[in-house]
Amino acid sequence: MKRPFMKTILAAGIGATVITVSGLTMAKDAAEPQVSVKAMADALHMVMDSDRTVYTRKIVNRLAAKEKVIKASEHFDDEKALVLPAQMFRFGAEMVAERAEKNPDVDFSYSLQSMWPINKQNAPKTDAEKEGLKFVAENKGKNYYTEEELGGKKYFTAIYADTGVAPVCVTCHNEHKDTPKDDFKLGDVMGGVVIRIPVSG
Repeated sequence: MKRPFMKTILAAGIGATVITVSGLTMAKDAAEPQVSVKAMADALHMVMDSDRTVYTRKIVNRLAAKEKVIKASEHFDDEKALVLPAQMFRFGAEMVAERAEKNPDVDFSYSLQSMWPINKQNAPKTDAEKEGLKFVAENKGKNYYTEEELGGKKYFTAIYADTGVAPVCVTCHNEHKDTPKDDFKLGDVMGGVVIRIPVSG
């Protein structure tokens, strides 16, 4: 028998990050709360999407597009520019991957992909990625969930729409020399965030 936990606060250390999660359940004899893999993926995406949106709107759009204090560029080191939001997202994903190698209890991965990638390495590769990106582009506001097997391991795969949240996003994509699509508008689905959580194997 499972009983609902309305709120659980997970914290460690002084000055720690405090995370509050609703809808947790605990088995009668379980020592720790259990959360569904879907709820875990949704929570991870909410944090990722919020952080990226804040960076895009409050930093890149304000400083590069509105106030023109500094530009944003994919060649940020050479040009002393701001890191693009997509690059910031990728750097975070790479750091998570490095940290996950040292902490196998926390095992998930994420990436930003698109059916219209400027950088070809961000194109979908698996059937789940292709189907999911197509689904979120055609069904605005809906997420795509599935399971897939990669390298003999099963994963819960969730795909969320990535939309143009600020004018700077749309302008950058539409005007980039390598863009395969140049008619994005504010609020359009431009790609998707793919989150994978292993479920067995």
